[in-house]
Amino acid sequence: MKRRREKITYNYECSLTGEQFVTTAKAPNPKDLLTVKAYYEMNPDMDDRPAVTKKKLGVPATNEEKH
Repeated sequence: MKRRREKITYNYECSLTGEQFVTTAKAPNPKDLLTVKAYYEMNPDMDDRPAVTKKKLGVPATNEEKH
């Protein structure tokens, strides 16, 4: 019988929020990793998530989406 391959996981911490997360790929620059939440906090103009998703997460809607 063939042995199953074990998946190697890597634990990282977001440099901005301090949130812990796990990946299966090794990061070349672990100090530069950000969570999605931190990325959108830094770049609110790039936030293209649907209004429903923003509402679930408690993110305030922009003026364009209120209309």
